[in-house]
Amino acid sequence: DASDAWYPGKTPPVEGCVRLPFDYMEDFMLAVFSGLGVPDAEAKICADVLIEADKRGIDSHGIGRLKPIYCDRVDQGILEPIAPITVVKETDATALVDGNMGIGLYVGPYCMNLAIEKAKKHGVGVVVAQRSTHYGIAGYYATMATEAGCVGFSTTNARPSIAPTFGTEGMLGTNPLCFGIPTDEAFPFVIDCATSVNQRGKLERYGREGKPTPAGCVVDVEGNERTDTEGILKDMVAGKAALSPLGGVGEKLGGYKGFGWATAVELLCTAFQSGPFGEDICGIDRSTGEKKAMPLGHVFVAIDIEPLTDVETFRTNAGSLLRAIRASKKDPNGPGRIWTAGEPEHDARTDRTAHGGFWVPPALQQNMVDLRASKLSDADRARFTPF
Repeated sequence: DASDAWYPGKTPPVEGCVRLPFDYMEDFMLAVFSGLGVPDAEAKICADVLIEADKRGIDSHGIGRLKPIYCDRVDQGILEPIAPITVVKETDATALVDGNMGIGLYVGPYCMNLAIEKAKKHGVGVVVAQRSTHYGIAGYYATMATEAGCVGFSTTNARPSIAPTFGTEGMLGTNPLCFGIPTDEAFPFVIDCATSVNQRGKLERYGREGKPTPAGCVVDVEGNERTDTEGILKDMVAGKAALSPLGGVGEKLGGYKGFGWATAVELLCTAFQSGPFGEDICGIDRSTGEKKAMPLGHVFVAIDIEPLTDVETFRTNAGSLLRAIRASKKDPNGPGRIWTAGEPEHDARTDRTAHGGFWVPPALQQNMVDLRASKLSDADRARFTPF
């Protein structure tokens, strides 16, 4: 059975996991967002962005983010369950949008839709968002563009986590770079990567699964490379530990490259909109421990293919290149296969769909128990009786 095959990112379930269907989990998340006070249309969009991460095997950004990143922040008063989306400035091909501290999961789709609309009329659409919040996987937005026959790009800044090369203080967000390129295959080429070796969501996943953090991912204020996941997560909140940029600590393996790309994203997500960065978006007052809002910036770009070349020709050209790469010589010590970006996520979707859903570890099951009790109506509690 091809669906049982290994693919990058596939890991065995931890003890106590249960497999739950996509539809069930999406309905649960929709009910939770509704319980937070998010209107139906926006709640459906939010749930769709999160479940898409789980479908793609990106477990760091799906149901695992529902409670700590969205529900808890609404409860803490640092995230608005609903806020108007305001277009501050606009031209034929560009727009500056204010999310007014609403949930980034519905701000993001609005912005990329606007970028695509502009691209279809004028060839290129560029939308910058200010005062938004965590918007989920950047790949969701790049894929929106590919589905519309466009090349897509999206990025966002985040609370400071990455230390500069030769530094130990978290100054930059994990700041993903994400491109989506249409192909003639069953999936687009979508590369969605943080500019750190690892990102906070992955560390949180290690914590939920009781796993250590790989060496080289984290440095503390004394310059020590750390692997103790629970201690790392606590020290990152306190500003005593930071993630290393892509390439790792120092310059030996090119850490300055990841540092430079993370800085480029931070500039794009702050300079257009005079947005805050560093300590101003760390989410906590270091002196009092009080939570505070994290106004983030996003960038969305759509490039319409048709004005430059026939879209089917473009798709065929892209697919031919990717197939040639995958057909190249394999490492005799490796798995015997080469994956191109977007393919592991496609394999994850195929695998999880064939098996009726995805594994939910005990820590997330407990989150669901807590959210069922605190966020759901009586009618919705009855619909989600296992939790």
